[in-house]
Amino acid sequence: MRLLLKLIGLALLLVGIYFLGQNIIFTTQTAPYWWRDISAAGSVLAVTSGVVALLFFNRSAGGLGWVLVGLGILLVFVSGGVVLRPTSL
Repeated sequence: MRLLLKLIGLALLLVGIYFLGQNIIFTTQTAPYWWRDISAAGSVLAVTSGVVALLFFNRSAGGLGWVLVGLGILLVFVSGGVVLRPTSL
């Protein structure tokens, strides 16, 4: 029964990611302002550092890893490389 619930949860997670992915557009535009390049490069560095901290450091650095991953995701939206299409609920 536990395995069935985990499989159903995984299926629902994948369906949710699929529907969310239908409304996200990733762009590769040249930055009109100099500060947009900094946030784009910073997002790659922050996500990479966060994943490395989560995978290779002990539990005490896990919080820092999640903060870096969150910062990287935030910087992706600040850099303008991700456009969210409006959706109706």
